[in-house]
Amino acid sequence: MKKLLYHYQSFSIIAFLAFLLSSHNNTLAQTKTNLNENWLYLENNTSNPDQAKKADNWSKLNLPHTWNAEDATDLNPGYRRDASWYQKKLNLAKIDPNQRYYLYFEGSNVTTKVYINDTEAGGHIGGYIGFTIDITPFIKEGNNEILVRVDNSYDIEIIPSQKSDFFIYGGITRDVWLLSKYKNHIEDLKITTPQVSAKKASLNIVAKTIHSDTAKELTLTVILKNPKGKKVAGKTIPITANISTITFDNIKNPELWDIDTPKLYSVIAILAEKNQIRDSVNEKTGFRWFEFKDHGPFYLNGKRLLLRGTHRHEEEAGVGAAMSNAQHRADMESIKKMGANFVRLAHYPQDPEVYRACDELGLLVWDELPWCRGGIGGELWQTNTKNMLAEIINQNYNHPSIIIWSLGNEMNWLPDFPDGDNAGRTNVFLKELNDISHKMDPTRKTAIRKYYEGSQIVDVFSPSIWSGWYSGSYKSYQKAIDVYKKEYKHFIHAEYGGDSHVGRHSENPVTGENIIKAEGWEEAIVQTKVANIAQIGDWSENYIVDLFDWHLHISENDPSFVGNIQWAFKDFATPLRPEDDIPYMNQKGLTDRNGNPKDAYYVFKSYWSKEPFAYIESHTWTERQGPENTPRTISVFSNCEKVTLFHQQKSLGEKKRNLSLYPANGLTWDVNFLKGENILIAVGETKDGKRVTDTLKVNYRFNKNDTATALQLSSEKLKNGNYLVTAIAIDHNNLRCLDYEESVYFQCLKGGKTMKNQGTPTGSESIKMANGKASIEVVPDGSGIPIEMTALNQSFKGEYLKIAN
Repeated sequence: MKKLLYHYQSFSIIAFLAFLLSSHNNTLAQTKTNLNENWLYLENNTSNPDQAKKADNWSKLNLPHTWNAEDATDLNPGYRRDASWYQKKLNLAKIDPNQRYYLYFEGSNVTTKVYINDTEAGGHIGGYIGFTIDITPFIKEGNNEILVRVDNSYDIEIIPSQKSDFFIYGGITRDVWLLSKYKNHIEDLKITTPQVSAKKASLNIVAKTIHSDTAKELTLTVILKNPKGKKVAGKTIPITANISTITFDNIKNPELWDIDTPKLYSVIAILAEKNQIRDSVNEKTGFRWFEFKDHGPFYLNGKRLLLRGTHRHEEEAGVGAAMSNAQHRADMESIKKMGANFVRLAHYPQDPEVYRACDELGLLVWDELPWCRGGIGGELWQTNTKNMLAEIINQNYNHPSIIIWSLGNEMNWLPDFPDGDNAGRTNVFLKELNDISHKMDPTRKTAIRKYYEGSQIVDVFSPSIWSGWYSGSYKSYQKAIDVYKKEYKHFIHAEYGGDSHVGRHSENPVTGENIIKAEGWEEAIVQTKVANIAQIGDWSENYIVDLFDWHLHISENDPSFVGNIQWAFKDFATPLRPEDDIPYMNQKGLTDRNGNPKDAYYVFKSYWSKEPFAYIESHTWTERQGPENTPRTISVFSNCEKVTLFHQQKSLGEKKRNLSLYPANGLTWDVNFLKGENILIAVGETKDGKRVTDTLKVNYRFNKNDTATALQLSSEKLKNGNYLVTAIAIDHNNLRCLDYEESVYFQCLKGGKTMKNQGTPTGSESIKMANGKASIEVVPDGSGIPIEMTALNQSFKGEYLKIAN
């Protein structure tokens, strides 16, 4: 250290500190250790930690974890809403009296109490926001015991409302960390870019520090590095209070953060005491500016940008909300690969990995307070809600991807409290939330969705437009957005789409003509009184493809439209939909619950993606029927300039993609299928001559099936060693009944277990058939005995299959 101090006399403090940070010398007095592994879990709702510790049925697990990973999507009504305990031994070989020690929970749902060595150390209310517990007063050298009680019981005082259309998963659903910091350290860093243009920008850094009154010669140094890691600015100031501010006023020619080139700068803040580094924080930031034009489009960095968005719920098959960082990242990468530039995180703040991914991939973010339904509550409810909003803004403040703080969704629907839907009271509170948001962060916009009485309070408003699903025809979409563009100063359309069941197809999708009121577009609270496609439709992939194709055909050709946000990217679990084709699943996803794309994913990709591709609709529609010499229209979804379709190696002609044409931008052909196997090949060609291809094999028959009379079971061994058991509904001629859509129920009697409770097309023991077909994955139990399967329903009573294992 003497040698380093000698060098310091020759260099500026900034150069000295940068040298220290780049060296391998252990000068920083902070550590961050992941604590996800080796926990014990107890499913017991006692509030007494001593009683919990005496229990003998603790089980081992790693975090993240939710006790609702499967019971949310099993076939039994309801799911566990109660408390559980987590326990971990923490060995601290040495405790430095100059250090502070913290536990950081990225998320624990819903209320949490933390005990360290039999003493309550702290807690938290709210399930989707990170929080820190100071454990310094409670720890000792050697073994320490962490005991955590987590409770997701029904509680109307904590948002989101229990009436929301998604599960409220219980557990420590995100990562947990042990933080160690020197007693004098940086507690928080807030970064803003007050002025940004292509020629110059300014950067403002507000640092909140924790330090003792006796600390002397404290300094704060901030170094700004460009995306290539080169230092472009630096400054050192003395620390004289708990809040310090450093500003860089003239950053020339900043590399802008954009959806295609999301350039990220590094902001390194360093706290030093008597020239010795005590703490450092490294944050990312981006230089960008945006604007919602009055009654017009959105601009990013001075250029019009059509917002092309989707929604994301934080959950996945088999794990519920307890997703790994790799799973979070995979979702965001798939959204970006589709060509989206905007994501609404519904209906709550999500894992830190999601925001990092959005920053790095170039996805604009609508971040949402979980005030979803339930109306307005009393003093305790309001305090909890305001605290959550402040925590969200503080936690996610520095992410350049975030442009909107949403204050709620459908807030006055289905009130939990007497008079909870009172618009006057709601507006008073909404204005308070809006003021909090603008005071804490004047650089971003506020928004709400589907609370019309408060539309003028926030900066950006989304009405409800479910054309072609919950009301009306999708052909009324242009009329709807034309109305709202005039009515709302800053209008954006969040939520549209509909359910689709993987593998279900129709030669003539149900459009509701002469049944629905075609001109409507707003979603009704009570659906039983309104005829709509959600009720009478066939849930085919074909209909949803047509619906999305029309919405995008409108939005992509409207020069004054801000943009729209499809609902939702993945199928997700919900307690409100036990009757759906896959029970307890909201099937409005562009992918299934495992992230496997449906047909609709490729519709969006054809409008939005820059990666050349061609996709023949649809790869799960391999069995079709119809009269001989009856042409069928085949659509190819592609972003190539021109596409040629081949049938049985014969060209059906080349067509140029035309954005003004519907459907499929004009990439449609009439095909006369032959009896038996038909091979379709689409060849797409880009402007620069690059070619992409897609192939689809279709088995076509001219005779229509009769009424289903039996089930036929078969099995296929998968690459992972499991078996896919498939049930086919057949008629008396042994033809597959392509019009049969009733539920079938699977059971494994011996030799293995079904992949049940997954909420996926092959992961539910109860599932409605898709064109007379349903499947389930079966895991052998390793015993070597044959797997015995049954599939049944009221019509067929049951079929039996034995698989030699």
